Amino acid sequence: MLAYFILMKNLLLGLIVTPVFTLYYINHHPVVETRDTVVGRGVIRANSFFKDEVKPDGVKPCFNGAYYRKVVSSKDVWLGIAGTVVLPKITFDPSRRNDKKPGQFLDNPSIYMGGSMNEQETDVGMTWAVIREEDGKVSAERKAFRPFFRRAGYPKTGQKDSWQDAPARKEFYWYPGEEVSMSLRVVSDGKLRFVIEGAGKRFEADFDSDGYHMNGVGEFKRVNAIDQVRNEGKPAQPTKTRVENSTWKETRLFRLQAGKVISVPMHKGRFTDMRCPDARYFKIKANKKQEQIGAETISIDGNGYL
Repeated sequence: MLAYFILMKNLLLGLIVTPVFTLYYINHHPVVETRDTVVGRGVIRANSFFKDEVKPDGVKPCFNGAYYRKVVSSKDVWLGIAGTVVLPKITFDPSRRNDKKPGQFLDNPSIYMGGSMNEQETDVGMTWAVIREEDGKVSAERKAFRPFFRRAGYPKTGQKDSWQDAPARKEFYWYPGEEVSMSLRVVSDGKLRFVIEGAGKRFEADFDSDGYHMNGVGEFKRVNAIDQVRNEGKPAQPTKTRVENSTWKETRLFRLQAGKVISVPMHKGRFTDMRCPDARYFKIKANKKQEQIGAETISIDGNGYL
């Protein structure tokens, strides 16, 4: 998590930079997903497990720097994660203006997914960001959710850290209340595919991550966060910023099973529930049916709910 916040330092400052690696934008071959999977004579359904499936940790440590709700899988033969989410309503704390960029705030919402395999971490998703206006100028304020990608280095092959955000074009801007589908998946050894689609827009990119393999063991996550500018590794700063009613309609995990890539529900038994730095900053709503498919509504309030 700390590495993620270091990455976000530049993104949160609202910079648009020249790519430091090649990111390919493609518009073909949508991900093929299997929701119910026949195994022997049975069907894997909600709240069930594979015979050899590794269960998630009961608890994991929080990292300083932000308010975030994370659900993270076990370390197993997972190959990715996918889900559908309604983007949240944002209310900023007016007292937390960014003194270096007065049009922006020191709090910034993000919704993202990520993975870790062979100790190489990746984060992909959407952060509240500046846009390029119709006149070609970069906005002073953050005005839309834009896709971003972050890849940690992989010392075994010499692969370097890299990060990038989607081009500042209106076809890659999303807004509160819009519904999007998001996925991150290993598609071949050393190759990940990141897709965001919804509200008539689509962003798709393949990128190299040497630590990820089709037969690898890894973990995958989704995160809703209030990130904080210039606060990496420090305790979350008091704030009245609220990021409310982000609704995950479902979440799935990709898995290599019996030589085939399948998808299964990321039900309540398949993830570690993290509410950091403390549960009082979160309001999580999910009924029994939603818990079976990785669905929930998340609200985050830096002032707390209790």
